[in-house]
Amino acid sequence: MMKMTNTTHIGVDVGGTFTDVALYTESDLTTAKVPSTEDQSVGVMEGIEKACEKAGVAREEIDAFSHAMTVSVNALLERDGAKTALVTTEGFRDVLEIGRQARPDLYDLDVEKSEPLVPRKRRYEIGERATPDGIERAVDEREVRELAREIGSDVESVAVCLLHAYAHDENERAVAEVLREELAVPISVSSEVLAEFREFERTSTTAVDAYVTPAIDRYVGRLAERASETGVPVPKIMQSNGGIAEADTVRRHAVTTTLSGPAAGVVGAKAAVGDEKGLVTFDMGGTSSDVSLVREGEIERTTSSKIDGVPIGVPMVDVNTVGAGGGSIAWVDSGGALRVGPRSAGAQPGPACYGKGGERATMTDANVVLGYIGSDTALGGELTLDIEAARGALADLATEAGLEGALEAARGVYRVANANMARAVRAVTVERGYDPRGFSLVAFGGAGPMHAVALADSLDIERVVVPRPAGVLSAFGLLSADEKHDAVRTHRAPLDEAETEEIEGIYDELEARVRGETATGEPEISRGADLRYVGQSFELTVSLGEFDADELETRFHAAHDRSYGYRMDESVELVNLRVTATALQDSPKIEYEGEGTAELGTREAYFPEVGYRETTIYDRDRLAPETQIEGPAVLEQAESTTVLSPEWVGEISSDGTLTARRNE
Repeated sequence: MMKMTNTTHIGVDVGGTFTDVALYTESDLTTAKVPSTEDQSVGVMEGIEKACEKAGVAREEIDAFSHAMTVSVNALLERDGAKTALVTTEGFRDVLEIGRQARPDLYDLDVEKSEPLVPRKRRYEIGERATPDGIERAVDEREVRELAREIGSDVESVAVCLLHAYAHDENERAVAEVLREELAVPISVSSEVLAEFREFERTSTTAVDAYVTPAIDRYVGRLAERASETGVPVPKIMQSNGGIAEADTVRRHAVTTTLSGPAAGVVGAKAAVGDEKGLVTFDMGGTSSDVSLVREGEIERTTSSKIDGVPIGVPMVDVNTVGAGGGSIAWVDSGGALRVGPRSAGAQPGPACYGKGGERATMTDANVVLGYIGSDTALGGELTLDIEAARGALADLATEAGLEGALEAARGVYRVANANMARAVRAVTVERGYDPRGFSLVAFGGAGPMHAVALADSLDIERVVVPRPAGVLSAFGLLSADEKHDAVRTHRAPLDEAETEEIEGIYDELEARVRGETATGEPEISRGADLRYVGQSFELTVSLGEFDADELETRFHAAHDRSYGYRMDESVELVNLRVTATALQDSPKIEYEGEGTAELGTREAYFPEVGYRETTIYDRDRLAPETQIEGPAVLEQAESTTVLSPEWVGEISSDGTLTARRNE
């Protein structure tokens, strides 16, 4: 049993295959996993009901409800968001299509760029002009009303992004005001969504906000209504920046939810493990694998993400995602090569071994045939498996790929998926100048602990950490998430010419905005500034207190040296001013008491280095602190399974965390 102190709080994370739940009271933590549903809110309420029943807690006793979801990212990936119109400055109708004029793949002559979220027929121009110095041509209200009639009722949302509105938003706000009077649809305004320069990124981010707002508004509204009807509090929603916010806030700023679920996982990893010498977080679920870094106690964040080729400029946890999850479908490409993902069998029909009608071989089917998952293993605590169906699906794949039987196909699927995930880890470590051998690999998600040791072997990582609630760690992370709000404004000036009074005034305005969005207590305010050497096309964010140009320049030189290995004698330019408000929340404190070695028996499992070996199976939930487990071993629990290779040994800590190292 895990014990912690706090009020009754529930966290629910929706994944592509399962919906994960973590419920804690003042005495213990209860976890649950249910299949995700087409209407995600249905699965969320089913998960809450299941967790409450297991814990013996009435829904009305829940004091707080935090939620992470995939509504926004699904809308982007599946291109089924709102029918959106874009209103922009005359002559800039095609910004979304032109972009940066960069090819997605320089040497691929057949490469195709992603289609813009807003097709050209729904992109409208308006006669107005602003420069960085002010308004040159004001908006004609009559023209805007005529434009509203032209847009008509055939759209579900409108994005407004006018030239240089980050500096002077008067024209943009005038357009938005008229459109809100004339059209009964959400209006996303770039100066409210992302008040930064760079026309393409600002337009793209505003278009994303408009594209996902109706779906987020419907979903969050529906979930809040269902929660209230059953006595559960209205949920707070995990944002991409790793902080939660009020439901009404994210309904107004939907673009902030695009990486809601993956962000919760990274927060959960940091809360469960801490930082130590640095963490690579590895979340493998049913549809994808998400990899991120925690360095020096801080979660890595970015303001230049892309989802399916679409740039999004709001702050996000820096996550690298690959389409390799437990439900990822294995297939053979036109050249005869074996591939895994990105298509997934999802929860319905699911992998072949689920017995729900799935016929294509998946990663989970491969793990079943390799012996990592047994016929008596109950996924999610209740879903039993059909091993013969898994073998049949892999035998069909073997025939298609020219392999010798189901086992060889399973080995191939396992190797290909691990190679995909290793590339994802290298992308956030080696490709950014970090040695993965200096990090611990924190594995979670339903399938992450099953692949973690093999992945660590391929990357020469010496330490794998599997938190006690690994199978629902994103839901657990929701219990630890702080409330967080960000604001930014472009203010370009040579740093040595920046006027302190003017800059402090902008910071005061940004601080007032984020304080106004904070719902729980007095937040901590942190400031940042984006700077670059004159002539550079990229910036570094440097933290600061009161504005001091000399101190800021010193910090920038040091940050540039740390990031790129050198500093320059060039002048420094101030680009953006940033503010973050953080209302700190108490993190769960876990205590754990196991009952013994908890051996469940043995079964044969396949390990590439030694072949089939008789492998001991353990009940992970009953292993006592300080218990050492030598591989080969499989540690089962309701929400996930951990596999230890023959050359590895694991130890259970006082909070139930499993730490695995190579057996020297």
